[in-house]
Amino acid sequence: MRVRQVSDGPLLPDDGPRAARLLRRVRGILLEIVVFAVVTAALPLLLLVASLVDLALWLGRRKPWVGVRLVAMLWWFLFGEIRALLTLLGIWVLTGGPLGRGSLRRRRWLYDLRVRWMRGHLNGVRALFGLRLEVTGLELAGPEPALIMMRHASIIDNTLPDALVGHEHGVGLRFVIKRELQVLPTIDIGGRWVPTVFVRRASADSAAEVAALRGLAHELGPGESILIYPEGTRSTPRKLARAQQVIAERQPQIAPLANRLQNILPPRLGGPLALLDEAQGVDVVFCGHVGFDGFQYVSNIWAGGLVGTTIRVRFWRYPGAEVPGGEQQRIAWLYERWQAVDDWVGEQQRGE
Repeated sequence: MRVRQVSDGPLLPDDGPRAARLLRRVRGILLEIVVFAVVTAALPLLLLVASLVDLALWLGRRKPWVGVRLVAMLWWFLFGEIRALLTLLGIWVLTGGPLGRGSLRRRRWLYDLRVRWMRGHLNGVRALFGLRLEVTGLELAGPEPALIMMRHASIIDNTLPDALVGHEHGVGLRFVIKRELQVLPTIDIGGRWVPTVFVRRASADSAAEVAALRGLAHELGPGESILIYPEGTRSTPRKLARAQQVIAERQPQIAPLANRLQNILPPRLGGPLALLDEAQGVDVVFCGHVGFDGFQYVSNIWAGGLVGTTIRVRFWRYPGAEVPGGEQQRIAWLYERWQAVDDWVGEQQRGE
């Protein structure tokens, strides 16, 4: 489904030096083009070598054929990036070039591109690794506007918001994402054409970060929702233990709530609370998933566990009218809903 409607929500420009921004983008684009050309030219040889390695590992210990899958996934990913960059160029030209900044048509087309781009990446992973996708409650992610809070577990689940919610409901998502993702020129460029906040983790100016987050809720109307990962990073058991320790030291009043979590990280409160405050009355959607856990890096995928995995995704929706007004009450409300996600993740991982 195509994005039907967008609003005049604020665009948040890159706050870095213009020269550094241009250098970063040119370097990123050239790197993707060069690597794609090299991989394409060497693809038969790469597949042959990967096949021999896979065969040896399968004969030796029945390890699934992952090398061939990773080579094919690398090519498919780069192909998707090049295709998206060309589409970005076309959108830029057709919407007035430098004069089209803030164009609602450019914004809507960018949202449509992002849905196709993410679905392409996700469908490639599903086809190559034989993933099965089971989704419950996707209808609850609409109608928009909504504030969507999704767990984060791997390098692959970033595809889920646009590939599932954006495609199903024809909704454009205003993202809160980490600044490191600017290394991908598609995100670096396209993210500036729609309301997006690139957050600095462990920022020295947290007040400025929260103020930018609040801006995402401005002029939020039909056709758009906000997506944030409350954990702020990919969840692992080690990170969970560390987060609970830090909360016990710095926020002891919240520690009993954080210590109940067993499968996902406690929410970092700054961003979610700011959005709950700024987007008062907007429904809140929570999203949990299992199956991507443990695949934080390509090296994790190489181990073979992703092949044939079933990915389960579930959505919950709560009316904005039930979000309490006081900060402490909101923290308790947020943790209660986040605990429901944690309980569900644990049940799925135990096979209940």
